[in-house]
Amino acid sequence: MKYTKPSRLKPGDVVAIVSPSWGGPSIFPHVYENGLKVLRNFGLIIKEYPSAKAADEFLANHPEARARDINDAFADTQVKAVIASIGGDDSVRILPFLEKEVIRNNPKILMGYSDTTTLLALLNQLGMVTFHGPSIMAGFSQAESLPKEFTNHIQQMLFFPQEHFEYGSFGLYCDGYPDWSNEHNLGKINELKHDTGWRFIQGIGAVTGELYGGCIEVLESLNGTEFWPEKEFWNGKVLFFETSEEKPSIQRVQRMLRNYGMQGIFDKVTAILFGRASNYTNKEKLELDKMIIDVIKREFGNARVPIVTNMDFGHTDPQIILPLGVKAEVDCSNRTFKLTESPLK
Repeated sequence: MKYTKPSRLKPGDVVAIVSPSWGGPSIFPHVYENGLKVLRNFGLIIKEYPSAKAADEFLANHPEARARDINDAFADTQVKAVIASIGGDDSVRILPFLEKEVIRNNPKILMGYSDTTTLLALLNQLGMVTFHGPSIMAGFSQAESLPKEFTNHIQQMLFFPQEHFEYGSFGLYCDGYPDWSNEHNLGKINELKHDTGWRFIQGIGAVTGELYGGCIEVLESLNGTEFWPEKEFWNGKVLFFETSEEKPSIQRVQRMLRNYGMQGIFDKVTAILFGRASNYTNKEKLELDKMIIDVIKREFGNARVPIVTNMDFGHTDPQIILPLGVKAEVDCSNRTFKLTESPLK
């Protein structure tokens, strides 16, 4: 598939804010507004759609209203990017209401993570590059408390994309944030910890493929529906997974991975990446690695596909931005991971 790339951002561009899942901004408006402030510091103009600050109860009862905002934001020629306010747990319900042709004919940056995986995955299947990265309330709002390399990375990816970009670990990370109901915690993060680094647990040499993936629990909500990729779609993908802040058990992740094995996906993809598991202890992370190898190598007999774990994306901060549909290289010999083409025009 040939993927359509949106245009890069520049100061003065309009960014649409939507809430495709949970109405977090209506409950913690100070956290939401703090995230918008960071976008404005980039010189961007904010356009809030009705769902952005709508009451959580209204959004829960009206998936069609959430979808309408996404349709309208893509149809708006002034809007250059659409960013989710926060994740949630039921964005799969908005997918039947999306106007696919409107979206396909008006490519622009779409970014979020967690429950926004449903949108990122579907639009990528429609042929558009989408961006797995920070949301307004979880990522942008805490930017000033995170290493400055995080803000630099956002600029590198969205404003100044390169034809070849090598990712690296931030070296430090945090699991979550202090209680948002206490306004004294605004913009703060839980304790920064030193990272143990990416783990190349299987594979030899270098492979390339197009990035695709997201939150493994959210992807399960697509499995078996009309929004799940066709078998051929998986060919040549660099498949990435991350786990949510709910900390799914190792056994639960094991069962989800077996589903991919039963579909033959491990034999179709060129590499498999796992984000740092949120709220796992170091011991549990090692046990997770062991399970991943056990499923992919022993149960499904694939000792070839490169596997990298404990990477800087997903529900820990800061996180790298992964563009779905863009070619990437995983080099097990040199222990590197890079994009081999620009994600934006």
